[in-house]
Amino acid sequence: MNLSNPPPVSPFLPPSPATRARARALMFQGTGSDVGKSILTAALCRILSQDGCRVAPFKAQNMSLNSFVTRDDLEMGRAQVVQAQAAGLDPDVRMNPVLLKPSSDVGSQVIVMGRPVGNMKVAEYIRYKPQAMAAVRRAYDELAAEYDLIILEGAGSPGEINLKHHDIVNMEMARHAAAPVLLVGDIERGGVFASLVGHFELMDPWERELLAGYVINRFRGDASLLGPALEFIAARTARQVFGVVPFIADLGLPQEDSVSFKQGLYTKKATSAEQICLAIIDLPHIANFTDLEPFLAEPDVEIHLVRSGEGLGKPDAIILPGSKNVIADLDFLQRSGLKAAILQVAARGQGEIVGICGGFQLLGQRITDPHGLESAGCQVKGLGLLALDTQLAREKTLLRGNFIHLASGCAVHGYEVHHGCTLSQEAPLLQHDPAATGAKTPWLPAESAGVGAVASSGLIWGSYLHGIFDADPFRRWFIDRLRQRRGLPAAGRILAAYDLEPSFSRLAAIVRRSLDMSRIYQLLKL
Repeated sequence: MNLSNPPPVSPFLPPSPATRARARALMFQGTGSDVGKSILTAALCRILSQDGCRVAPFKAQNMSLNSFVTRDDLEMGRAQVVQAQAAGLDPDVRMNPVLLKPSSDVGSQVIVMGRPVGNMKVAEYIRYKPQAMAAVRRAYDELAAEYDLIILEGAGSPGEINLKHHDIVNMEMARHAAAPVLLVGDIERGGVFASLVGHFELMDPWERELLAGYVINRFRGDASLLGPALEFIAARTARQVFGVVPFIADLGLPQEDSVSFKQGLYTKKATSAEQICLAIIDLPHIANFTDLEPFLAEPDVEIHLVRSGEGLGKPDAIILPGSKNVIADLDFLQRSGLKAAILQVAARGQGEIVGICGGFQLLGQRITDPHGLESAGCQVKGLGLLALDTQLAREKTLLRGNFIHLASGCAVHGYEVHHGCTLSQEAPLLQHDPAATGAKTPWLPAESAGVGAVASSGLIWGSYLHGIFDADPFRRWFIDRLRQRRGLPAAGRILAAYDLEPSFSRLAAIVRRSLDMSRIYQLLKL
């Protein structure tokens, strides 16, 4: 790769400054979405961290409804949070300076450096992109001045020729970082070699200079059978495959977007009669579905994704997850028959009904949208299962906190990401943990629902707290209560720990064996 001759200036962006920050960089781009870029970035962050390097992840622009709140109350994509954890770092909003949260088929909320700057349709955002790129460059340059290595992740595909002229996340970002690029292809989808060659053919000469090679991901079988194809790729494009990474089952790391969720990754079938059943409502605008991830490790829990009233059955608990558009998702519940089915469960009192964030708002009496954030300024009736009224507000609440769950006495922790203020006539679900240090306790009016509320029966409750089920003792208390209602004995002890460290170690070991790490070290000049 020869970077001594600068590529021609793009029509969209000015040339990068001649003075580079000291960090060396490597970038994973992909032949499409959900090919494994995020996981490989996390793997390399862990591997390099294990080898004693000061490494940080970076993704210029992420489109995802799974977000996180940092210690300084700023919002960033969950994938970069996972990558930061893999590197042994506290999440930093500079690792994901631009986050797009789709609110409809044609528009997204645009979040820059952790704060929303507005809701924009595609054409509006394209016009805004020069400002976004300025923030991206500043964030990257600051990180690059603090770390020895940056592992960058692209988005979607660099082969989208209709988007390349205003790209800020793939090749333009690689150029700014002077980062060699490894193009990742998912062989399980089929056509991976055609896709790799096709991407090479669509690249401009300066982009090809940045392309160092390829990674084949999610391979099942004997990798030696790929020999002739790998030789063809090398001969056709003068770029070699740096490794073949196997399909990794049950990895146990949070997913970036809803592709895997919608395909049933979170479905967990019963293996014994003594398991309790959770029904997860698959909302069209589902957000932060990773709140449910801790249940995947529980041996006595089965999970069903439910999209219609007929599919609800008789679960032990129904969970309404987060939503980026509660008004549209409320309409979905009505049209799908789920509203009637959920109300029947509530009337029988035979199952617990839980709402998290947007799902919490859906449980209430009314949702009002006076500023037109999700509608034409309308007011709609909620499910009416909790005495709550929610008014959506322009200002977004971004807070982290530590709490005590009042009914169980268990400590829980997490973060809030929502528009709106909820007023309640129900009992509070949580109280701030007085023993927690550094936790913020915002002033709230007496009638506010705070972080959560619970009906007098205890069977219906909701919370704004993302991550509430991460706490092992509380999650086990919740499961054991469901077991006892079904007539099963309570386990009385933690059966599964929600800990990502074993998954990071397993991922790093597999990827280290699969990639030609000596050549990657050469790319990084290590």
